[in-house]
Amino acid sequence: MAADKLNEAKLSTMEENKENATEDGIGLEILQIIKDSQQQHGLRHGDYQRYRGYCSRRLRRLRKTLGFKCGNRHKFTGKKVTVDMLSDNKYSDNRYLLLVLMEAERAWSYAMQLKQEANTEPRKRFHLLSRLRKAAKHGERLEKLCESPRVDAKTKLEAQAYTSYLSGMVRFELQEWKAAMEAFNKCKTIYEKLASAFTEELAVLYHQRVEEISPNIRYCAYNIGDQNAMNELMQMRLSAGGGGGMMAEKLEALITQTRAKQAATMSEVEWRGRTVPVKIDKARIFLLGLGDNEAAIAQAANEETKERLYETLLAECRDTIQAVREELKTEAKQRERSDDAGGKVSNLQFLHSYLTYIKLWTVVKRNESMAHVLQAKLKETQPDENKRGPRPQDLIRLYDIILQSLTELSSLQGLEEDHTFQKEVALKMLVYKAYRCFFIAQSYVLVKKWSEALVLYERVLKYAKEVQSKAKSLNNSLKDLPDVQELITEVNAEKYSLQAAAILDTEDTPEAPTQQNVRDNTPLCERLETFHLDPALVGKQPNLVQFPPDFQPIPCKPLFFDLALNHVAFPPLDDKVEQKGKGGLTGYIKGIFGFGS
Repeated sequence: MAADKLNEAKLSTMEENKENATEDGIGLEILQIIKDSQQQHGLRHGDYQRYRGYCSRRLRRLRKTLGFKCGNRHKFTGKKVTVDMLSDNKYSDNRYLLLVLMEAERAWSYAMQLKQEANTEPRKRFHLLSRLRKAAKHGERLEKLCESPRVDAKTKLEAQAYTSYLSGMVRFELQEWKAAMEAFNKCKTIYEKLASAFTEELAVLYHQRVEEISPNIRYCAYNIGDQNAMNELMQMRLSAGGGGGMMAEKLEALITQTRAKQAATMSEVEWRGRTVPVKIDKARIFLLGLGDNEAAIAQAANEETKERLYETLLAECRDTIQAVREELKTEAKQRERSDDAGGKVSNLQFLHSYLTYIKLWTVVKRNESMAHVLQAKLKETQPDENKRGPRPQDLIRLYDIILQSLTELSSLQGLEEDHTFQKEVALKMLVYKAYRCFFIAQSYVLVKKWSEALVLYERVLKYAKEVQSKAKSLNNSLKDLPDVQELITEVNAEKYSLQAAAILDTEDTPEAPTQQNVRDNTPLCERLETFHLDPALVGKQPNLVQFPPDFQPIPCKPLFFDLALNHVAFPPLDDKVEQKGKGGLTGYIKGIFGFGS
């Protein structure tokens, strides 16, 4: 923590030195300062509380450095920077302007923090408006200070644009659309003029600011009565690129609010010949924006943007399905109380099936789009051999998910008796089975399993011809599906390539020496160095080892005294041997009476 504060102090000192370096009068790079500070202190991740703490610390350092303290720890003494002070050489330092700017930024960042928290705590909205008004008031003070003749023209224009932006934010939150639009337009005009007056490197920052406030201008225009504003918001959403960030989040919020107002006029939806009333607001908003989302996906400039839009659509669809499920639980409880177990699918259940259909079909289209990208990369030659490129196995996984989604489509509640729908789903499954089978064959080709690959290619042709024969009875069923005729052409070409590769692989293989069937009674364990085709090895009694094994002489373990016997010297036993030599009864009697001693 101490190291962060030290780095922060060094950074602010460098910025202040840069701010002081002006040629004519007092100058302050307002937009450059606030953008650098925001990016380096939390706003890159949307952490407004961290940025507010940074503004407070920097204000304290500025007041201490300039000797511009508001009293002491015991008593507060209000002290403000005025225009007359800037006219005095003693106060001719742009850090006095920076002081007011940081006060405005602190109030603004606190308001944005409260705006995030107001989603769950609505009462904080009053505090949010108070902080925004405070920020606008500090902005007006900054603009008034810049009216001093000692402040250069660029700083005056930037101060006017900054004040207009804060004023527009206040009016926007108060839903005063006309006043907000005028303030934002004034800010936009000033930044566009500044961008045209400087080099491209300096103009980039002003153009980014213009892009940030453009969605707010269009939303204000829509609320005033401009019906073309919604289309422009959708175009801005596409131009936001593949990444997220504050710009994309702001566009999503604005579009959602616009749809919420339009959804009040929507009451029903028609699907598969049945009209279903839509009473859930979340479902109305989602279905109202479904066409716009699909059009945006179709107009996406690159695959990254298309993938992001698919994920956004799926997330909205899941939330809507969850809301409908909650209503279904309530409906089921009411049916249990009324003992109504009617066989017909209710309108709410049919709406749930429709939303599930949208989700599953979106998953199919997303995976198909990803498969097209991988297939294009698969045909390209990889410049870096060490880098792993896409493989046919990757596409097999995508088509597995597609087939799983189609299987779930066929079991949707309320569509069991819809034979046309079931036939369409079965036809789609055949198409994707053909593609899945094709890439399985491609994976076998990579490992040179020619016969298996050839069989799978024939299976692909079988699926494709079956699709063509069934598609004649189902009009417009193949308009959203891949073209099977292109697949047939590609499979025929691959078959010829496969046969040629198999022949070349056979010719390149060195001829193995012909082995004759040799009947050898030697066990396998004793002839591992040589190879013989012995049919007995795969029979019921293979000759692997000799059993029972032959007897082999092995040395015994010697005992201790067996080794030491040759080195032991025994005592003489001659006297005892002689005594034992005298035998008979006479010798025994003599021994008793001592005659023999």
